[in-house]
Amino acid sequence: MSDTHAAPPAGSKVQIRIKRQDAPGEEMRWEEFSLPYKPGANVISCLMEIQRNPVTSSGAKTTPIVWDSNCLEEVCGACSMVINGKVRQACTALIDQLSMPITLEPMTKFPLVRDLAVDRQSMFDNLKRVKAWIPIDGTYDLGPGPREGQVEQHAEYVMSTCMTCGCCLEACPQVNSESDFIGAAAINQVRRFNSHPTGHLDAPLRLRALMEEGGVQDCGKAQNCVKVCPKEIPLTTSIAAMSRATIAQAFKDLFTGSDDDEQGGGGPA
Repeated sequence: MSDTHAAPPAGSKVQIRIKRQDAPGEEMRWEEFSLPYKPGANVISCLMEIQRNPVTSSGAKTTPIVWDSNCLEEVCGACSMVINGKVRQACTALIDQLSMPITLEPMTKFPLVRDLAVDRQSMFDNLKRVKAWIPIDGTYDLGPGPREGQVEQHAEYVMSTCMTCGCCLEACPQVNSESDFIGAAAINQVRRFNSHPTGHLDAPLRLRALMEEGGVQDCGKAQNCVKVCPKEIPLTTSIAAMSRATIAQAFKDLFTGSDDDEQGGGGPA
């Protein structure tokens, strides 16, 4: 479905179709709602209106819609859903820019909780798997960190804007029930932390995590991830950089052993 649509005239109605399911394993159903058009409204504001008065277009009383949201300004990543066939953030999906009827569905690559809400725990588990953090003891003052140039800072900032929203995994054909592929988000975070002067010290550990089953080698190069990323992170560049870095790390491990403490690759490409 097209995402481009002329704004409805004043006084018209907004038609919304929502895919609903009360719980995993329960029967799925579609419900339609009709709301007064308000200029500048987004999908979240429409869901809030339905929540206040959960009555379908046919006049049938129903239960309030369940969805996830938090910041409402495309920072938290919680409101990801499939809108008119495309995964995106509901907070920045403006009614004026969507074709009617607007169709809302939950993401399919994560376990369903209810209605439009899904469980994205697997994404956070993958961040743990690749050690997406910089170890700091915290018991004493380490002093100022290493200085970085503006080019490095800019590259790291872009990578750090990831919201763990799940859009890249939803769009990725390699992420499915038959695959353990870790996905672009976690791979990008490995590149981000391996690029940091302090995080670079633990680069081999993160790269070895990407060398395991479901790691960077399982990417099918579809490039869907970079097309749907709300933050326009160069995910395919990160995947390519980490693919090269894991090959270099594999050769290092082959000749020096995998328990060495040498620094690994993984800086910005």
